[in-house]
Amino acid sequence: MIRALAELPGLDARCSRTRRVPESGSDAVHEWHFLDTADELDRLGVSPVGTILAVHGNPTWSYLWRDVVSASLRAAEAGAPAWRVIAVDQLDMGFSTRTGSARPLARRVADLDDFTSALALTGPVVTLGHDWGGVISLGWAVEHPELLAGVIALNTAVHHPQGVPIPAPLRVAGLRGVLAASTVGTTAFLETTLALAHPPLRSDVKDAYRAPYRSAARRGGIGGFVADIPVDAGHPSFQALERIAAGVADLRVPALLLWGPADPIFSDRYLDDLVDRLPHADVHRFEGAGHLIAEDRPYADAVLSWLGEIAASEVRPIVAPATAGHPMSGGYTPLWAALDARRTDEDVAVLDMSTRGAPARRVTWRQLDDRVRGLAAGLAAIGVRKGQRVSVLVPPGPTLTAVVYACLRIGAVIVVADAGLGVRGLSRAVRGAWPDVVIGELPGLAAARALGWPGIRISVPRLPRAAARALGVTADLSSIAGAGAAAALPIEPEPDDPAAILFTSGSTGPAKGVAYTHRQLSALRDVLAAHFGVTADTGLVTGFAPFALLGPALGTRSATPDMDVSAPRTLTATSVAVAVRESDAQIVFLSPAAILNVVATADALTEQDRRALAGVRTFLSTGAPVGEPLLAAAAALMPNAVAHTPYGMTECLLVTDTTLDGIRAVASAADRGVCVGMPIGTNRVLISALDADGLATGITSDSAGVLGEVVISAPHLKASYDRLWLTDRGSVQGTPDGRWHRTGDVGHLDADGRLWIEGRLPHVLVTADGPLAPVGPEQRIEAADGVRRAAVVGVGPHRLRQAVAVVETIPDASAPGLASPELTTAVRGHCDVPLAAVLVVPRLPTDIRHNSKIDRTRVSRWAERTLAGGRMDRL
Repeated sequence: MIRALAELPGLDARCSRTRRVPESGSDAVHEWHFLDTADELDRLGVSPVGTILAVHGNPTWSYLWRDVVSASLRAAEAGAPAWRVIAVDQLDMGFSTRTGSARPLARRVADLDDFTSALALTGPVVTLGHDWGGVISLGWAVEHPELLAGVIALNTAVHHPQGVPIPAPLRVAGLRGVLAASTVGTTAFLETTLALAHPPLRSDVKDAYRAPYRSAARRGGIGGFVADIPVDAGHPSFQALERIAAGVADLRVPALLLWGPADPIFSDRYLDDLVDRLPHADVHRFEGAGHLIAEDRPYADAVLSWLGEIAASEVRPIVAPATAGHPMSGGYTPLWAALDARRTDEDVAVLDMSTRGAPARRVTWRQLDDRVRGLAAGLAAIGVRKGQRVSVLVPPGPTLTAVVYACLRIGAVIVVADAGLGVRGLSRAVRGAWPDVVIGELPGLAAARALGWPGIRISVPRLPRAAARALGVTADLSSIAGAGAAAALPIEPEPDDPAAILFTSGSTGPAKGVAYTHRQLSALRDVLAAHFGVTADTGLVTGFAPFALLGPALGTRSATPDMDVSAPRTLTATSVAVAVRESDAQIVFLSPAAILNVVATADALTEQDRRALAGVRTFLSTGAPVGEPLLAAAAALMPNAVAHTPYGMTECLLVTDTTLDGIRAVASAADRGVCVGMPIGTNRVLISALDADGLATGITSDSAGVLGEVVISAPHLKASYDRLWLTDRGSVQGTPDGRWHRTGDVGHLDADGRLWIEGRLPHVLVTADGPLAPVGPEQRIEAADGVRRAAVVGVGPHRLRQAVAVVETIPDASAPGLASPELTTAVRGHCDVPLAAVLVVPRLPTDIRHNSKIDRTRVSRWAERTLAGGRMDRL
């Protein structure tokens, strides 16, 4: 058999073993096949720090774990902490004995116990399981606390909610008359499982999985596993599964959950259940991965990295903290404190002019406080508890403001994903966060129903019964607020309790959920108020959705101008002027894309509009770096305002700040990129230098003139990424002690400590002369006549990348193509790096939220394809 196994791709046949193991409670003795690295570790002269006990599911076998077997040996050879890996073939599966008897869940857990007893396995042990192997390994873990150091699970489940059908593929396979044929008589179940890989498995890997199951006589275990699925409380294995589920909730050892969300069997529903039972677990969802996550993604690297951290903590059971928060020093005032303080005030708190032709909505402080309190008490009354997630699918405005503050007040965690992500991106975000409650207007509720989003559903308007039933709506905000009008509010959440999950724009990959605590959100309010001098009389006009919600927290009135907030380019100069006049606001927040259209529509301003804008004293544009020409054009409309362009991101909304005067002061500097100024307040900025491969491997420092990744620290920095442990780990790797974050932005500090942004880390071109960041060359190109906007991207092999300029022109190009000789000459004359080509496009692709962050990765692929002779289609 070892010779046959040696021919299977990726499998280290040196680790193949068999052992005869007595079955507890009977006279039977069964031969187990398993992989074991113990002898190889002995050969290396290495003592393991612990054992990984890996258990496959149905219809795989120990071949599933070949990568962690090989990777663990490579790590041991390299001097990393050595882990012994034991990967079993369960009885009736793989190359273990076919017993001919039924093996329900409880028996399989006992089988694993028999096996480990026969090996005289000692601790510390970390279990690793997938599919049914996840349940069985967790069952073994629950029964062996004295040996247990941690648990790892890949796409599995220990509980299925009542009233919810089991996944369709299992339901079909388990039907009478189908079960035997699909699982034993034919290879249908096996082949269907192998087809779930993303990307598809190579043919030789598929053949390796088929190797132990060539005949119907060897596939009985596959059918036995399907038959043992506890479809309801009457199933013989139901009670065993319930015992395991309850035991998992009592585990206090480190836990790692690695998940493929594109799994038709074990969806995010089951991940959410495991997170509820193991709230301290590290979780990573591999976007795009499916059921065979061990084939889809480099899980072994993740497992060994995580185990390395356990080894560093001396491999002992650890009670993890109850929250993901990072306690910080300093005072704390709840986000709703200003709302409480003005609860009897009849002045306007929120002015919403984005009503699509209807009269503007004016909400007083008293009305807003009443609504928040009513909703908070009402949500608590219907069972919304502290820590539960509430997805808010409500457009910016008074209703969203009230819902957000109500949720925060009772400790529910708000989940905010921008509608600008599109249906697919929004669905991915909502399902990834797996909310307990969804509150939405009709479009959001219809999407939730059609796309199967989780959570009980609450509508903003009161719906007719038939509509409510069709959408799965159980309540509406009016009835909830009415029920809560006379009810007492629950105890306030603690400062370091989770408060919000805010999704990034998705401009550099799938949108990520960014987790904040109450303390961190309050710190954001405080830094904003202190830096920009916000008082009760200041007033804000905001065309930038994240800041539209901060008015009540700042204790000042806020106005949303007439626009589609999810589409910043819809904002006009007239709309801004009217909002300023109606709200008497002194501060205006706009996104860069909004500024573009405000400047473009300035000719429509009346004298009355211009007088209103002259009353603005502070103007801010944030969301993406803003160059001097655009900022100057906007500032000309507000002549008495100090124009600011803060730098930040969803992970830390305010990091540095500069003014128009500050930008002009460095206009003649030799620095490349966009100057975004000095750190605000106690914020800190360091740079991790790029190496010859364009990777940020340098030790973080504040040295001037060093091109590298921007690394930041601030009181209002995020707590973590939600269910993205590897991403979160990467964002702090190699940073100083304390709370830091690798931004993914590339830039440098000048001699005075100002930060200059030069692009994103994935967009750096590694040329023959070294790493080249794109923003500096783009700025120079945009100074050429006839160029509106430019993207500098790379084509060619790594370390030999050639720069290509792709530009929007004035007037717009009618179709993509090579630039004219005249434009090419002008562009090359302004650019300080050699350009292999200059291409024109009608419009460069940008993110939806800001309409300003160019998708350079997409542009690069297009340029590479085009210059290689491909069809010159639109971007």
